[in-house]
Amino acid sequence: MQRSATLQHVLVKDLPEEFRFTRLRTERKYFLDTIKMISYRAEISMASVVREKLARSDDAHALLRQIFETEVDLFPEPDQQTLTVRIHHLTQHAHDDAIRHLCEELNATETVFPGTNLRLIYKLGSS
Repeated sequence: MQRSATLQHVLVKDLPEEFRFTRLRTERKYFLDTIKMISYRAEISMASVVREKLARSDDAHALLRQIFETEVDLFPEPDQQTLTVRIHHLTQHAHDDAIRHLCEELNATETVFPGTNLRLIYKLGSS
């Protein structure tokens, strides 16, 4: 009897203040959506580059997630105006080949790390 009398939905206005949800301001939501869209497009572009070297093209996004979770070593060299990002080897040789190919493509863009004059250089392992 008590259970059937319990409301199935609770309105936000009926919640205690400490449990209320805060809505994002419209401008903030648009900004976050823009960041997400840029990130998604970058991942899609990187996946298409990685697919060129994988036997199974379905593995591209999984490989990228693995790369994003892998530790890297950073070597800033201000005198040469470079910031080297050295990615650690993965478990499969085929994945390393795909990463090398991705590094070559990223290096060809000659991207400068934001807020500095350091050009990003991507390398795999000790290569």
